[in-house]
Amino acid sequence: MTPKTVRLLSLLVPTLLATSVQAQQYPSKPIRIVVPFTPAGSVDVAARALQTPLSKALGQSVVVENRPGASTMIGTELVARAPADGHTLLIAGFTFIANAVMRTKLPFDAQKDFVGVARIGADPYIISVHPSLPVHTVGDLVSLARTKPGQLTYAHNGAGSAQHVSGELLKQAAKIDVTAVPYNGGGPAALAVLGGHNTILISTIATVIPYLNGKRLRAIAVTSTGRSDLVKDVPTLAESGYPDFELTAKLGVYVRSQTPKEIVDRLGTEIVRALNTTEVKESLFRQGITASPMGPAEYDALIRKEIPRIQKIVREAGITLG
Repeated sequence: MTPKTVRLLSLLVPTLLATSVQAQQYPSKPIRIVVPFTPAGSVDVAARALQTPLSKALGQSVVVENRPGASTMIGTELVARAPADGHTLLIAGFTFIANAVMRTKLPFDAQKDFVGVARIGADPYIISVHPSLPVHTVGDLVSLARTKPGQLTYAHNGAGSAQHVSGELLKQAAKIDVTAVPYNGGGPAALAVLGGHNTILISTIATVIPYLNGKRLRAIAVTSTGRSDLVKDVPTLAESGYPDFELTAKLGVYVRSQTPKEIVDRLGTEIVRALNTTEVKESLFRQGITASPMGPAEYDALIRKEIPRIQKIVREAGITLG
């Protein structure tokens, strides 16, 4: 063994031992789940559904901390700057990816500063139309759009949102010209279509269920590769002739990169275990979230593939958030 190797080992061994001890003692203090949104939204609901089972499993109190603002960047940066010890978690959905691919200046790097711990859900978005539009299928919509290039409009809940990106992905896949109209949230977007100001709506499923039940909107497709348990009779875009079409919420939990793998794996195991319980599943389902748990390795790999995929879509669509 060379002197250089000995010196290197003398530096590495204490670090490895400290990491091992840290993992064995985890958790050594209360755990924070940072929600980068205001209370009562779907992301907040998901965090609070996990709060009690995680506390019981890990033997420490779990606190949900709402840190909204700056399109989730305030809460996300807080976690990016926290110690890499597994005591500060981020729970986020599509906005985590949107910021990574649409913003030129971020106080963190989504791929370098974070690692995926577990997927909570991957619910699709839904495409619905005003009943006055002579459209009952995606094929009908595409045919009509091709006869009226640029004349049909779709409402969505804000520039760079998953709903917006879903609409642009449909335009690219079907080679149609439909005009995007942004609104400040899903509620206003739905009201615009109900009022006849737009003819097409791309939204969360929870937003439109009351209007579908009341026949005030007509659903034509969901954006996942498999049907949603929330609207089992609505076909997917994959079934409608676009087999590669997929865009879902991908709601999940993240921690700082460089968090010891043993801690990430333990967190992932306990979150997945909680998501498989009837109590948590039902709590999420009441808020329009279908639990679809996925562990650390698989989820982290999924997000690292998803970021460049979404980046390609938004570049072609010319979507930027500054």
